[in-house]
Amino acid sequence: MRLSEFDFDLPEELIATRPARPRSSARMLVATPGSITDSTAIALPEFLRPGDRLVLNDTKVLPARLTGLRHRPSKDGAGQAKIEVTLLSPCGDTNGDWTALLKPLRKIRDGERIIFDDGFSAEMIGRDGEGQARLRFAATPDFDTALARVGAMPLPPYIASRRPSDAQDHKDYQTIWARHKGSVAAPTASLHFDDALMAALNAREIGFTHVTLHVGAGTFLPVKTDDVSEHKMHSEWGEITEAAAAEMNATHAAGGRLIPVGTTALRLMESAAQSDRRIAPWTGPTDIFIRPGHVFNGADGLMTNFHLPKSTLVMLVSALMGQARIREIYAHAIAEKYRFFSYGDASLLLPNG
Repeated sequence: MRLSEFDFDLPEELIATRPARPRSSARMLVATPGSITDSTAIALPEFLRPGDRLVLNDTKVLPARLTGLRHRPSKDGAGQAKIEVTLLSPCGDTNGDWTALLKPLRKIRDGERIIFDDGFSAEMIGRDGEGQARLRFAATPDFDTALARVGAMPLPPYIASRRPSDAQDHKDYQTIWARHKGSVAAPTASLHFDDALMAALNAREIGFTHVTLHVGAGTFLPVKTDDVSEHKMHSEWGEITEAAAAEMNATHAAGGRLIPVGTTALRLMESAAQSDRRIAPWTGPTDIFIRPGHVFNGADGLMTNFHLPKSTLVMLVSALMGQARIREIYAHAIAEKYRFFSYGDASLLLPNG
């Protein structure tokens, strides 16, 4: 299976840089094997059945993008250098240590310090061979407060290249049910939900189950292998509690459908799903790579945004709906000028109608 099979032409003007307001006013394409319907997110309950269950990722995005100055003794005054930092994950073995992406990594040596503001700094204590660094943050009374003060939301590159992150993104790039800190990217299909949509879903007797998958920076990395089977997914930590697994299994037993909101929730469900369609509790990392040929044991559909050409997420939706069908769906979305990517419009994909 070649990477070129998942390529398509996308006009730049269809890349959204701000979300729809209100959130549930975003457009939503609904696709079954035999139909494509143009609708809106607020109409989601009309396409679900009482007893269906939405699976929601309750991860919380960190303001993980930092800009600081490296200080190095220098006679000519050239000892300062601007360093951009994207935090990836805390190191579980040491308090205050984080893995991070640094740009430019070549401009800082082990043992040097990056100053973010008067009360917040980090020491460079190591690096690996894949461009990641390890930073040790100076003890602060409240790390989260300091991070909120100086950090920016880590917008995807296709937005960040068009405008800088700002204060509005602290609200826009977070779901209304976010509660477990740990992501450097939002589960963006969930950004279409607001109080009005939740009320309509409750009235329709739709169930909700929360799971957690902390989205890593690997979600933005391109596929570099022409043979897609050679691509290695970055591992991400997730959890499905016993209570969450029981809710999902009860829904299937009663004849309801499980529809994850976002590819992150789907990937976690499929990591935990058994061949008999039961979903087991899960705590730990997953690097599952869903591409055509995958047998779905947990999800009966998917609500998701429109994804980048040649990305693993286009491969995932192609696995769910079929490659030819996804080409038709995306061609329709482009012709109808749906907005793409993280702040863009939604799709509801129902492979069995």
